[in-house]
Amino acid sequence: MSTEQHKKEALKKVNCKVITVSDTHTKETDKSGSLMIKMLKESSHSIHDYEIVTDDYEVIKAAIKKGCLDKEIDVVLLNGGTGIASRDVTVEVVQELLEKELTGFGEIFRMLSYLEDIGSAAILSRAIAGVAYGTAIFSTPGSSGAVKLAMEKLIIPEITHVVREIRKDLN
Repeated sequence: MSTEQHKKEALKKVNCKVITVSDTHTKETDKSGSLMIKMLKESSHSIHDYEIVTDDYEVIKAAIKKGCLDKEIDVVLLNGGTGIASRDVTVEVVQELLEKELTGFGEIFRMLSYLEDIGSAAILSRAIAGVAYGTAIFSTPGSSGAVKLAMEKLIIPEITHVVREIRKDLN
């Protein structure tokens, strides 16, 4: 079966949880989380949950697990905490939880970042995606530009296809 056929058989909308990882942002100042939510809604997806958590390993882990274990949520999307500073632990948390990693997500995101946006600074990005507890997880850098790029070029075009592939064995 072709990729296009898979996409035709996929759900038309999915339920999402958005998590912003930041020690400083509030819901009023969270541009990247707000942008994720706006782009998901514009693509007819539902926001089932949204929260901002601090750059703390256990707090991030609890927020992701809560989303993955919620039967109403198909996809958990994170932004922030993917850099190389000592407090940036989002990627380590996601890696610990993943059962399967979508290595192409990070690879293509960095390539697009290099070509379209930030040049060689793309090597600092540790964007990651995969599957945990039967739920898709996408983790992007926290800048609005990175979120827009990941959402437009990778996440929105494939989100329903990813959920279809995760769920196909469950039917």
